[in-house]
Amino acid sequence: MKTDTIAASATAMSNSGIGIIRISGDESIDIVDLIYRDKNNKKSLKNYKSNTIHYGFIYDEDELLDEVMVSVFKKPNSFTTEDTIEINCHGGSFVINRILKTVIGHGARLAEPGEFTKRAFLNGRIDLSRAEAVMDIISSQNEAALKNAAKQMKGSIYNEIIRYRKKIIHEIAFIESALDDPEHIDMEGYTDRLNIEVDFLIENIRKLLSTFENGKIIKEGIRTVIVGKPNAGKSSLLNRLVGEERAIVTDIAGTTRDIIEEDIRLNGINLRLIDTAGIRSTDDIIEKMGVEKAKRYLREADLIVYVVDSSISLDENDMEIINMIGDKKCIVLFNKSDLNAEISQEEICKVMKERSVSPLFIKTSMKENMGIEDFEEAVKKLFFYGKIDCDNEIIITNLRHKEILSDVLMNLSDVKKSLDNGLPEDFYSIDLMSAYGNLGKMIGEEVEEDLVNEIFSKFCMGK
Repeated sequence: MKTDTIAASATAMSNSGIGIIRISGDESIDIVDLIYRDKNNKKSLKNYKSNTIHYGFIYDEDELLDEVMVSVFKKPNSFTTEDTIEINCHGGSFVINRILKTVIGHGARLAEPGEFTKRAFLNGRIDLSRAEAVMDIISSQNEAALKNAAKQMKGSIYNEIIRYRKKIIHEIAFIESALDDPEHIDMEGYTDRLNIEVDFLIENIRKLLSTFENGKIIKEGIRTVIVGKPNAGKSSLLNRLVGEERAIVTDIAGTTRDIIEEDIRLNGINLRLIDTAGIRSTDDIIEKMGVEKAKRYLREADLIVYVVDSSISLDENDMEIINMIGDKKCIVLFNKSDLNAEISQEEICKVMKERSVSPLFIKTSMKENMGIEDFEEAVKKLFFYGKIDCDNEIIITNLRHKEILSDVLMNLSDVKKSLDNGLPEDFYSIDLMSAYGNLGKMIGEEVEEDLVNEIFSKFCMGK
């Protein structure tokens, strides 16, 4: 099948040492041949071997544009499996645009976001889970996210899904064969064997699904909301974690009136820190709006950091905060521990226990920089049982994957119900086929074109 030729900058449009322009499609070599000259002004790129790089110059008609290195990848030995050329030029945004414009002027068209990876998927070079992992690698913000995405790009999810699909299609084929030829295929004891296989599948799908919460956090970060009464030390905590004076800190209660957000890397994972206005009853209209925002963010948090000023007694504002924490993961920072305490940790622990709140407690002093390391360890303990490990476990980070696996689990549960109720074999086959089809959606073997377009539209240009 003949494909049109696409081109785009594969590097950011900013001044840098090197820029890369990627061209892929049936006419890619012919197009670049029209604008490339080697140092001896001879030899077509068609005559070069695949997976080689060559020194020369790019011209627009007779005008020299840049000194370049040109990489040649001949089909099927390229990322897209098509003839592909990469022009390595100097990294100025003007020269990249000028060369790209020249390439397009000679017959290529500007690639859509993610179109190179989309072609790799459509041409069978990678499955859909690997394609999504490419974007996860690009957007990785920490070591754990990068390591997990790299594993998925190597096929960790694909291989697992293929293993499940093989088991399911084997059972479907056996049932269909037995229904077509009952005289020669004995189904005596088959339901017991199928029960064992379905239990195995259900257990493994559940195990994959159970990784999603931590996987989402590895990929996107922990949405961490800092709450407390005014002047408890919330903004000081934010500044300490960020490493700069991001929030204004004064002795005047109510200084923070709006939301301040910062991303930090902590123990190999990202925290999306949100410093909120101090929660208290107030007649100040602006402060009241900040308090309402704080309550809304608190409800959406993955982690609540409740900063308690140990130098003053608990009041109705503390009770409101404790009630709002509910069953969310929470760390209580018993702050201003360098001052004389008006309340004890035991006292606040008792109050929280009465309201079924079970946080981790840490004594801190923002003034003396005390307790920050303990806070870092507490975060890891709450979310990763003290250890972030992506080496040996397949971790689901993609919401699309989670939803598909949930559907598969439902299909397999329906098979179990049919087995338990002694229903005819064709009932098993129907639900097994649904599970098989849903697993195919995960790796792109049974997926609609609209969904493919939506997935790749989120990619960056040139990839």
